Amino acid sequence: MSFIEMYELPILRWLHIVAMVYWLGGEWGVFQTSYHVVNRKLAMEERRRHMQTAYKIDILARTGIILLLPLGLHMGHLWGVQPYGGSFLTITWLFFAGWLALCWSAYYHRETDLGIKLTKFDEAIRYLVIPALMIASVASMLGYGPFAGAEGQKWFSIKIFIFSWLLVIGLLLRFIMREWTIMFRRLDEEGDNDDVENQLLKSIRFGRRLAYVYWIGILTVAFFGAVKPL
Repeated sequence: MSFIEMYELPILRWLHIVAMVYWLGGEWGVFQTSYHVVNRKLAMEERRRHMQTAYKIDILARTGIILLLPLGLHMGHLWGVQPYGGSFLTITWLFFAGWLALCWSAYYHRETDLGIKLTKFDEAIRYLVIPALMIASVASMLGYGPFAGAEGQKWFSIKIFIFSWLLVIGLLLRFIMREWTIMFRRLDEEGDNDDVENQLLKSIRFGRRLAYVYWIGILTVAFFGAVKPL
């Protein structure tokens, strides 16, 4: 048995755990930082510094989210619950590598018009990935494939289904963070503006409510991946 055959699954599992930790921990960091972003008692420069901190934390969470899917599909193939390997996995990894590069480019240019355009392109990819995951997971749970649906194998499809809904919540949270950039640019141009401040506060309050659902969902995905109950 070669080194790759012996350690492929353990290494993938390790990377999957690391990606999950960055995802969960990163979202918690952004959640806490958001309190300072909307705090009007702080100087504008201080608020901006907290916003930059939130972005630096969030990019690790975004990286974890993107990596989780190819890692999961790869491990699913090795476990026998995802039948497509070979060229499919190669194309999958190339696609997600490109998506990850786009995500980091949007982060690097985050305070520019180019950064906003790249962020919208990043979001547009999710409009394709989310329904594809939902359809594939539901069809598999009903026994139509593409994933295995026998007794003791449905955990994979359930995990993919929950993950797809978490991507929806994550997309809404991306909208909120993009709005931070736009609102802060308006505050720089217009000075103190109650309408902008109220809109910023409203969006972050909505995001915090979503965050609680998000964490429960992340923990549920981790449970199905670790315990494999169905």
